[in-house]
Amino acid sequence: MKTVLVTGGTGTLGSLVVERLRRAGHQVRSLSRHPAPQDPSSFSVDLRRGTGLADAVQGADTVVHCATTPAGGDIGSAAHLLRALRRAGVKHLVYISIVGVDRIPLGYYRNKHTVERALEASGLGWSVLRATQFHDLVLTLCAGAARLPLMPVPQVEVQPVDAGEVAARLTRLAEGDPVGRVPDMGGPRVESFHDLAGAYLSWAGPERRLLPVRLPGSVFAAYREGHHLSPERAVGTVTFQEFLDRRTTG
Repeated sequence: MKTVLVTGGTGTLGSLVVERLRRAGHQVRSLSRHPAPQDPSSFSVDLRRGTGLADAVQGADTVVHCATTPAGGDIGSAAHLLRALRRAGVKHLVYISIVGVDRIPLGYYRNKHTVERALEASGLGWSVLRATQFHDLVLTLCAGAARLPLMPVPQVEVQPVDAGEVAARLTRLAEGDPVGRVPDMGGPRVESFHDLAGAYLSWAGPERRLLPVRLPGSVFAAYREGHHLSPERAVGTVTFQEFLDRRTTG
């Protein structure tokens, strides 16, 4: 069994990784700016400043880096983390990235790609998994758009994947040796956002008319070209509809 540290351990993905690693019998430390007070293995760490990091990583065999923020700060956080891991002699860093970070000119994606390259140059053992967008993100976007009388729907396709299935893949990587970048992980279907929005409305109940919109700019041009998709790696099994149904019954 290993001692594994999970950054972003209270988030959507990180909490699932923590749960699976503990079920497998590993000693798991959870890092978060807002740790769970009832969890004695939950560390209060601000990765953006590096505070509390040295104590948290000491004695860890593997780190699963799930902490991220679209608002910025991922590069600085990764720099603090890599420095701490080298000093502590941690042998393996597992990083979750996104399909298309090297092809879509979005600032958040560029930052994720920069972190990938920093891992490659770090001298540490590392494994990187790129996944398509989570069902949770599609749900959040639909819920926000449905607040308007006409629900705007971008004319793009999406291949949403279940966060639990991604967590299971990260758990397996954490249990093994460093392997570099592994094959991408995509959801089971490539679907239009229009159809996903329709499924959301049927599930959530509000009466809304869908308004297709063609958004301008290089970012959405890259989305329309499908650079965020991985249809050849449709290894996920849970569809967006099944994700919604599970939330209804669960």
